[in-house]
Amino acid sequence: MSNRPDPRRWWALGALVACMLVLGFDTTILSVALPAMSTRLGADTGQQQWMANSYLVVFAALMLPAGLLGDRYGRRRMLITGLTVFLGGSLLGTVADSPGQVIAARSVLGVGGALIMPLALSVLPALFPPEERTRAVGLVSAASALGMPLGPVVGGWLLDHYWWGSIFLINVPLALVGILACVFLLPETSAPSSPAVDPLSTGLAVTGLGAFVFALNEGPTRGWTSATVLGTLAASALLLASLVGRERGRSRPMLDLTLLRHRGFLWNTAAASLITFTFMGLLFVLPTYLQVVKGQDAFGTGLRILPMMGGLLVASRAAGPLVRRFGPRPVVTGALFVMAVAALLGSRTGVHDGYGWTALWLTLTGFGFGFGIIPAMDGALGALPRDRAGNGSGLLVTLRQVAGAVGIAALGSLIAGTYTHHLDTAGLPPTLAEAADASVGSAHQVAAELGSEALARSADAAYLHGMDLALLVAGITATLAAMLTTACLPDTRPGRSVSRSHAVVAEMTDA
Repeated sequence: MSNRPDPRRWWALGALVACMLVLGFDTTILSVALPAMSTRLGADTGQQQWMANSYLVVFAALMLPAGLLGDRYGRRRMLITGLTVFLGGSLLGTVADSPGQVIAARSVLGVGGALIMPLALSVLPALFPPEERTRAVGLVSAASALGMPLGPVVGGWLLDHYWWGSIFLINVPLALVGILACVFLLPETSAPSSPAVDPLSTGLAVTGLGAFVFALNEGPTRGWTSATVLGTLAASALLLASLVGRERGRSRPMLDLTLLRHRGFLWNTAAASLITFTFMGLLFVLPTYLQVVKGQDAFGTGLRILPMMGGLLVASRAAGPLVRRFGPRPVVTGALFVMAVAALLGSRTGVHDGYGWTALWLTLTGFGFGFGIIPAMDGALGALPRDRAGNGSGLLVTLRQVAGAVGIAALGSLIAGTYTHHLDTAGLPPTLAEAADASVGSAHQVAAELGSEALARSADAAYLHGMDLALLVAGITATLAAMLTTACLPDTRPGRSVSRSHAVVAEMTDA
């Protein structure tokens, strides 16, 4: 760069912030749409889980090779490629008319997102001088974090005013702006000496993760002891073990697992992943409860998730000073305990409980997520030597995405199995009983056709049984994670520098 920074750099940053914001709310925007989409498309619970999970699985599996492609072949070129793929997936989603097509569209979006996320960060050093770079990185990172709780609100508003495909259409103008900004504002940079992308390792990662999530999704329907589920779990274990073995044997691995030997990186990454597991699981189970059981429309559902966002923003402002005063270990541990309390309170939800109870544990969930996620990520990357921070950030984001996908699959499977077990379909014709078993939304459709209030009440109670069990498991998981963090996370000295992302989030909330 020249001594005088390009005055267009802030416009370019604005486009990158928009891209990261849409990636953030694309992670969660589908949550409020799933009940309406499952009813319109006839999707059962397993298909709903795949609609949500296909994006996360593909995103996680392709994150590392996507970053390396940009290093070797040009970051601007591959960022434009990612935005173009994301645009294509969005257009495909707008015309989808079956669960399979929605899953395909979400998978394409995952490919685009995997290219956009690491490359949007990696082009910033070419745009900004060192004194501005930290602020730019913080703004881009904060946009992604703030996009997650915005997803249900944006999705709810779109669904109440337009057809369900509008949740994909919203991506189109943002992707186009991003493409134009990259073409006219971004310089081309590369690092040809970076490790090469290994197609075999990439294939092992995609198929191994996909097989694992498939088994979790299909377990309640096919039975956990069925040959299909057990065979898929075995295949997943073999594929992922082969990936680890192959990467350990390479001199310059694409997936550098030796980073996990750094204690601070290992346990902060574990904490960030378990926080994401709990957060994504809660977001998956809640919209169906609010829309189908409590009868809210999509926008009303999004608004009722806002307490989570409020808790997140307040906690994000307070986390930085607490970390500087006490160090990250008590803050991250406390965040996990808060999320555990939130999930355990949520597991006490009954059919006749009002919204106030839900708002309480949602607010606590936001507090826990906001207090925990940024200190954990800062602590993970701060534990690594500077020259390994790039590889570490890729591995950290990959493991967080995997944890989110597993959270949706595992907790969704608990709900599906418990719902089917508790639903009373006695006296229904086999075809109607099978339809009611598919999901609580389908059961309400059958109940409306038959004029059966008893079936609707049974479906609501069955879903609540499943939701409460899933939240109980999430609460226990967060409690165990907090105990492990207390025992294993290094106690770095108070006063150690923390990321500017805390301050940036605070500035954004003042705007």
